[in-house]
Amino acid sequence: MSRRRFLARLAATGLTLSPLAAALSACGQKGGWPEGMAEIKWDRDTCVRCSMVISDRRFAAQMRGGEKNTAFKFDDIGCLAIWLRDKAAAHPWMADAATRMWVADSSGQGERWLDPRTAQFVGGKTSPMGYNFAAVAAAVPGSLTFDAMREHVLAKGK
Repeated sequence: MSRRRFLARLAATGLTLSPLAAALSACGQKGGWPEGMAEIKWDRDTCVRCSMVISDRRFAAQMRGGEKNTAFKFDDIGCLAIWLRDKAAAHPWMADAATRMWVADSSGQGERWLDPRTAQFVGGKTSPMGYNFAAVAAAVPGSLTFDAMREHVLAKGK
């Protein structure tokens, strides 16, 4: 049987190509990232604000939005807080409800991402840029809301 005829038979049945097609389509999928979030390439991607390499998975953050749906990656939650203040005039879309943001859940539950607007922030951690806040999903004694954490970071003023 010729190769062309063999492939035509496979295409006609569809059964043999389905597992192959599924395997090939899975090659491009990025596991573990929430819908809409760009993959962070650990130890290669850099923070848009401070240019440090993003390597500590407990403090990473990301924001995505605007006309081009651009992703901005951060090595420290504090960098995200300052970026929101410093770039608000140039990027009014950041205040839009459609703008997506994620912060790493530092609770040690694997690689999990939280919306910073609903997360809680615990101080006293050693973060890459020294803002020293980490995100957790639920309130714990002494934790702060996103807005309260931002006030602390902006008062520090790095």
